[in-house]
Amino acid sequence: MSTILPPTKPPAEVHPMQALLDQGGYDMPQRGDIREGTILSVTPQEIVIDLGLKREAIVPANDLTRIEKGILAEILEGTTWPVYILQPSDREGNLIVSLSRALQEKDWLVAQQMMEKNEMFEAEVSNFNAGGLEVIFGKLRGFVPASHLSTLPRAASPDERKTQLAAYVNQRIPVKIVEVDRRKRRLIMSERAVHRRWQREHRKQLLEEIQPGDVRTGIIRSLSNFGVFVDIGGADGLIHISELAWFPVTHPSDVVRVGQQVDVKVLRIDKQRERIGLSLKRVQPDPWISAQEDYKVGELVEAVVTRVSDFGAFTRLCTGVEGLLHVTEMADIRPDHPQSLVSPGDLLLLRVLRVEPERRRIGLSLRQVSETEWAEWAASYREKHAAAQAAAAAQAAPAAIAQEAIAEQAEEMAPEFIAVAADSMAS
Repeated sequence: MSTILPPTKPPAEVHPMQALLDQGGYDMPQRGDIREGTILSVTPQEIVIDLGLKREAIVPANDLTRIEKGILAEILEGTTWPVYILQPSDREGNLIVSLSRALQEKDWLVAQQMMEKNEMFEAEVSNFNAGGLEVIFGKLRGFVPASHLSTLPRAASPDERKTQLAAYVNQRIPVKIVEVDRRKRRLIMSERAVHRRWQREHRKQLLEEIQPGDVRTGIIRSLSNFGVFVDIGGADGLIHISELAWFPVTHPSDVVRVGQQVDVKVLRIDKQRERIGLSLKRVQPDPWISAQEDYKVGELVEAVVTRVSDFGAFTRLCTGVEGLLHVTEMADIRPDHPQSLVSPGDLLLLRVLRVEPERRRIGLSLRQVSETEWAEWAASYREKHAAAQAAAAAQAAPAAIAQEAIAEQAEEMAPEFIAVAADSMAS
């Protein structure tokens, strides 16, 4: 006699196991995955491992023979080991894994863990190519793209790029792992990300330590129309264009260059906005303090025209102070516009009319320089300039000769190198 049970609810549309998978209740491993598990039992026939799944994983006996005896002796119950997924399910439904293969792939697991933990570390650069740097990571080779290097200018020419990348070889650089794809054998690292993180951490520390009046050494990072950004060891500070020199500066590139090391004075600190105001000129003596001793009324001085206005020309003297050549002191006959007589960059011989350090002014005259004084000065300048050029040429000549000799030797040896390269490629 058969009994029919009354249904309590209609059957599910999918298999209960599939529903469990769909709900995320079971992390289905895939072939090639590296997992970590705890050893449950060890026998000569197999090792059973708990991977935190719904079933245990089995390491077959033939895999144990591929493991070194010293390592095999360390595989004990309760210890944790990485395994390589060979078969998610064999004919009997067992999850088959490999310890030996996982040990070979262990560096990939380490890389994955370090990426997940956002760890920073140092890696040795083993090689480079046009795209970036190759670094050593255990038995693997990672890659740092050029775009992930903080010190590599993006506007660098191909030759400059090659030279700068080559300089990294055999050096250790701080990096973090940003991509791990074992199947595609991709291990991508970034130095720029570490630099940014290091900067953030050191910026906070620096803002707590630094005080107005401190003198710090920094590196010029970038130039703008309004000033210069300087890395002072973990944070960037701004030197406003007015704080670059004791004389007026038209553009920062007239005074400094990117990559230059400079000493700067801390003017102000805004901890909330994380801004630091710096000065380059204030670590140098103010030339106006000694202007009264440096320049005497009536003496002749050399000066370079920096800018021209309707009322005259501003000129820079050797100590860095700026004087005014008024239009009335340019010539006996007043020109329609100063630009018709002088231009920025002109080197002039001028006579000092007055020195007013308290007003930061020096009055100069061109018309009070006689033709004889000008001719003697111009002849002396040309003579000194010619002597300097001759000395520079004499110093450069041996290097040029040596370079030419090297080039000739390389040209003579070229066929031999080509033959050696051809033999190497053939072998």
